[in-house]
Amino acid sequence: MRTVIKWFLMLVLLSLHIVLVGVVNYSFPSYDVTNITSGDVRRVDKDGVISASNPADGEIRDVYYLFTSNNATEKAIQYRNDNTGWGYPFYFKFNSGEIQARAMAFAEKKQTVQIKYYGWNAPMFNEERKLVSVQAFNEGDSKSLPIVSYILYAFFALTFFLGLQFIRGWFDSGK
Repeated sequence: MRTVIKWFLMLVLLSLHIVLVGVVNYSFPSYDVTNITSGDVRRVDKDGVISASNPADGEIRDVYYLFTSNNATEKAIQYRNDNTGWGYPFYFKFNSGEIQARAMAFAEKKQTVQIKYYGWNAPMFNEERKLVSVQAFNEGDSKSLPIVSYILYAFFALTFFLGLQFIRGWFDSGK
């Protein structure tokens, strides 16, 4: 019975750390170096994009989208440029229109940009990366790294290892 409880606690510890790493990976910023190809504005409500099959039934707002193409990988990615307001994650972003205008100026010049974003790109779940900021990226510049995320990943790896050692020591000391 002690072995079953020990393995159950290890599984709970693993599950907790997987969720924590997922929250950090989703919420904290990441960076892409890419070229903006175009942009779009769509009217949305609480149910998503307004269309014939999804008529407006509530508060309506404009959401901006950026479409990018990476020359090195030939990978096209869509970014959602929306205000986060006061909600989670706490980027306090209220200037999505200004960011969209700046991004379209970069697109006209065919300037390579660095995009700061959070979230995941999962088209199957109607989930796209959320844009936080756009900056010009010049030839000699180095890509920004999500250092805080790396520190938190290392911290979670350490706490996972120490938690496993604690559970093993606690149950193996009773033999």
